[in-house]
Amino acid sequence: MRVIRTRSQERILNLLKTVKQSISAQAIYVELRNRNQSMGLATVYRSLEALKLEGMVQVRILANGEALYSLAQQDKHHLTCLQCGASIPISQCPVHDLEEQLQSIHKFKIFYHTLEFFGLCRQCQLAQAAD
Repeated sequence: MRVIRTRSQERILNLLKTVKQSISAQAIYVELRNRNQSMGLATVYRSLEALKLEGMVQVRILANGEALYSLAQQDKHHLTCLQCGASIPISQCPVHDLEEQLQSIHKFKIFYHTLEFFGLCRQCQLAQAAD
């Protein structure tokens, strides 16, 4: 089944293909304006939501509530510092087997998953100990 996308969705997908890290909707909006492909911020959000429901885009919510978007190519795993906001990617994933079991048992199509641990990075721990 061929999915028909809007011009806005295609522009966002093309932008995400060129960006190497996750990016906020506001940053997508600004970058599209810089590329003379301007669209309204509400259109950016609507397009991202449609792409997310299609499984093309994944969203990651930071500790401060900011949503970051990227192409849904691989699962993302991070250690995130609640104090300074540093986010350290981790490669190990203990839930891949669980994901396969859940898909099979519940007949649920999983596009991606995220695994995030929240705490304090080493620098923030040292700074806290010094206070």
